[in-house]
Amino acid sequence: MIEILKQLALMDATRSFVKISSKELADKINQSLQTAARKLKDLEDKGLIERVLDKGGQFIAINEKGKKVLYKEYLDYKKIFERGENIIITGKAMSGVGEGRYYVSLEGYRKQFIDKLNFDPYPGTLNLKLNKEQLYFRRRLDEEDGIKIEGFSTKDRTFGEVKAFRCRINGIEGAVVLPQRTHYPPDVLEVIAPVRIRDVLEIKDGDTVNVEVIL
Repeated sequence: MIEILKQLALMDATRSFVKISSKELADKINQSLQTAARKLKDLEDKGLIERVLDKGGQFIAINEKGKKVLYKEYLDYKKIFERGENIIITGKAMSGVGEGRYYVSLEGYRKQFIDKLNFDPYPGTLNLKLNKEQLYFRRRLDEEDGIKIEGFSTKDRTFGEVKAFRCRINGIEGAVVLPQRTHYPPDVLEVIAPVRIRDVLEIKDGDTVNVEVIL
């Protein structure tokens, strides 16, 4: 399945419909015509590709579900060949809505931050707005295990799980936090640290900030 998706992707099928016959595909994957046709039908049945058949031939495109399968395979190979890698995520500082201060101060989270990240976080987060290019690195964090901060309940409500990654910003040790529940869109990255990073590094809204994330 992956081999066919890969061949289609190499033909640019992640961006548009490409024309390819089952015979052409069979030659590319070095299998019989019947096997290639069966595997294409299997991909279509699983909702990983869109296929159009008309008198002009067979046209195929990889849809979002198929792209996710390819992306997961890609990340698996990156783990094999780039184990221990750190990544740099770059964003522009932005003002938050104040929820970071509230959540970081909750004892149910704070105690775990101290135990698992080895620092007592300043009550607040540094928020960074990411551009489209940086979203690739942000998505990588979704696929990594990270450090699990357990959710918890009080008599009033339940608080969700948080995934954390140790990080560094200009020598300041901190952590990127990915709350299970958040009001922020995926292009906003939240960072905590034992100090107020804005003050120490004199960061203003709109300043570019590089975060070294330790995987």
